[in-house]
Amino acid sequence: MLSRDEINTYCKSLPQTSHVVQWGNSDVWKLGGKVFAVLGWADANSAVSFKVTELAYEILSDMPGIRPAPYLASRGMKWVQVYGDPGLPDEELKAHIEASYEMIKAKLTKKLRSELGLI
Repeated sequence: MLSRDEINTYCKSLPQTSHVVQWGNSDVWKLGGKVFAVLGWADANSAVSFKVTELAYEILSDMPGIRPAPYLASRGMKWVQVYGDPGLPDEELKAHIEASYEMIKAKLTKKLRSELGLI
């Protein structure tokens, strides 16, 4: 699995993202004020949580090293957490983080997407 630094670097590379440290030293990545990825949350420092589609949630939640994201999934949100081995191959993990980013981008208002230069 990618290291925390590598995941942070990847999230930073996505257009117009912002980063805050909150929730007990978690790296929280946002787009337009909406969270798309959380690193270091829960019981594993290298864990990464992200939003997924309903189908991806059903598939990924049953894979070794992946679980419904603590707190978020229990509130009905379709988020998973990659927390251990085998987890996901690096490129697949990046693709899921980018998909989370794209889902958040799609929910932003057209005005905000325009202000952020995302249209």
